[in-house]
Parts: sequence; structure tokens; C-alpha cells
Amino acid sequence: MKSWMLLGCLVVAIALGIADARAADKPAERPKERATLVVSDERININTATEAELSKLKGVGPGLARKIVEYRNAQGAFKRPEDIRKVQGVGKGLWEQNRDRIAVR
Repeated sequence: MKSWMLLGCLVVAIALGIADARAADKPAERPKERATLVVSDERININTATEAELSKLKGVGPGLARKIVEYRNAQGAFKRPEDIRKVQGVGKGLWEQNRDRIAVR
């Protein structure tokens, strides 16, 4: 009888080994990540933002960020968020992409 029990244990051990091997072949499930879209509650105040902060806007690189700061220094504070369109290089498309992220305070 002991040989049957030993054989049964061996079969179970082999079956568990096969199941472990198959599990190892499957890619590990990643934990669900929260979607972090660029859409954010964080608004950028274009009257106080640095060039680095302005560069966080979609389509705004270092050169355009510099132009925005230079325009603000020369013309004074922006009165409305859409006034950023007065800066050369800020067109309708860039405005539309960022309108929800631009603030004036």
C-alpha cells in the first residue's frame, strides 16, 4: 500500500511542477496602473511661469517658452489666458491643445 501512496504523491508532485512551469511561461500580470493623461488639474499661470514650467505645455519647447516670457516682460501681464496667442509662434492649434491647462492670475 505504501508504494501506491508514494506513487500518488509522485503524480501530484509532477502535476504541480507542470502547473508551475506553465505559470512561469505566462507573462506576469502587471498591476493596474491609473491612467495619467496629460489632462491635469495643474494649471500653469502664464503670468508667473518660468520657461521650464511653460515647456510643460503641449507643443511648447524651450524657444517658444522663452518667447512667451520675453513677451510678458515687454508687454506686461496677460489679462486673459487666450492672450497667449499674441505671442509669435502660438497658434490656434497650440492654444486648443492647452486651453484647459493655462491660467492667468
